[in-house]
Amino acid sequence: MPLLINVEGIILSIKDDVKELIRLAESIGYNIKEIFIQKRERPTPYYLGKGKIEEIKNFVKENGIEIAIVNDALRPSQWFNLEKTLGINVYDRIRLILEIFSDRAKRKEAKLQVKLAKLRYEKPFVRELFHRIKKGERPGFLAGGEYVIADYYEMIKKQMRKIKEELRKIEEERKIRRALRRERGFYLVSIAGYTNAGKSSLLNYLTGEKVVVEERVFSTLSPKTSKMKGKRAIPLLFTDTVGFIRDLPHWIIDAFHSTLEEIALADVILLLVDGSEEINEIMEKISISLREIYALKDDANIIIALNKIDLISKEETMRKVEKIEKEIKKKCVPISAKTGENVDILLEEIYNAIPKPLEMEITVPIQYLDSFISWLYNNAEIYTFDFDGVAKIRLKCSERAKNKIIGKCKKLGGVVYEI
Repeated sequence: MPLLINVEGIILSIKDDVKELIRLAESIGYNIKEIFIQKRERPTPYYLGKGKIEEIKNFVKENGIEIAIVNDALRPSQWFNLEKTLGINVYDRIRLILEIFSDRAKRKEAKLQVKLAKLRYEKPFVRELFHRIKKGERPGFLAGGEYVIADYYEMIKKQMRKIKEELRKIEEERKIRRALRRERGFYLVSIAGYTNAGKSSLLNYLTGEKVVVEERVFSTLSPKTSKMKGKRAIPLLFTDTVGFIRDLPHWIIDAFHSTLEEIALADVILLLVDGSEEINEIMEKISISLREIYALKDDANIIIALNKIDLISKEETMRKVEKIEKEIKKKCVPISAKTGENVDILLEEIYNAIPKPLEMEITVPIQYLDSFISWLYNNAEIYTFDFDGVAKIRLKCSERAKNKIIGKCKKLGGVVYEI
C-alpha cells in the first residue's frame, strides 16, 4: 500500500524527461496535478527562474497543492528557498526515492540501510537550518530552535555510527553463509536490473519460491537467495537484488553496500530488462544497469535476458534482441518469467558461463554406504552405482565441491579416481 492517498502535488524540472519521476511519485500515492518545466543549463538558487517560481506559487495557492517534487537533487539552500517561497513541502528526487525505500523496507537489514541513507541525506539540510537560524531567519518547515537543531544534528551522527555497526554484524553473518555455500559447491547467480524488470518473478519461477511480486518500483530492497529447482551436478543459487535507477548518489549506494555485494561477488550476473518497453528506454536502462554493475565488479560475467516477451510479438522480440546484441555486444536471451518460455535456454547460457562439472569414480566400504550416499546426494549428481565387494559410485560435481567430496571419501577409507 502507498504511504499517502490523494496528496496533490506538482513537478518542477529543468529538463523535458519527467516520466520516471512521475512514476516514482505516483507509486507512493502522490497525485500529480501539473508539471512545470523551464529548460535551463543549470538551476538557479530557486532551482527555476523567479518569474516561473511566481507562476508556480500562484498555482499552488489556487489548487490546494501540498507538495512540490523537483526532478533533481537540490542543494540545501535551494530547498530552503523553495519551501519558504512556495509555502509547501518540497522534495527533491533523492528524498522521494528515500521515502519509497522507507515504504518498501520490510526486513531488518533493509530498514537499517534505508535509515542510514536518510540520515546521510538529512545531514547537510540540518546544517543549512542551523546556519539560517544563526542568521536570525525562520526556516519554516522541519524547523526548530537553535539548540533543537544542534541536538538533532548530534543525534544523526550517533545513529549513523550505531546503524553502521549493526550492518557490519549482519554483513559478517552473510559472509559466513556465503563461505558455507561455496564449500558445498554452489555457484551464485545474481538477478540484477532496473527496478520493476521482473526479477522477483524470475526468482520464483527458477526456485519455486513464493516471493511477493508487485508491479511497483523498488518492491525488493533485501536480497533473497534460493536454490534452483531440480537436481544438477552444479547447484545454482539465485539472488534477487535491489533494482537500479539512474543518478543515485554514491552515498545511497554505499548504504546498500552489503546488499549490492551479492552482485559484486556473484559468479554470473543475470541482467534482466523489461522487453515490453520501447527500445530506446530498454537501451537506456541497460546502459544504466551495466554502468552500475561494472562499478561494483569490473570483470563481471554478464548475461542479458529480455523479459516479458509474453507481452510482445515474436517479430518485436527479435528486433529488440538484435538491437541489444548489436549495440551491447553481449548475448541476449528472450524469456518470459511468467510463462517460463525460453528459461531452459537461459539456464544453459548460465551453465556455459561457469566451470564444467567434474566426473569422479568413488569406492567406499559398504558399512559406511548409507550415511555417505545420503550426504553425497546433497553435494553431487550420482549417475551410476554398483557393488563389487565395495560400493562403486560414479558422479558429477562442482569444482568447488571436489576437495570436500575427496576428503570425506578418504576419511571413510575409500578411493577416488578422476575420470
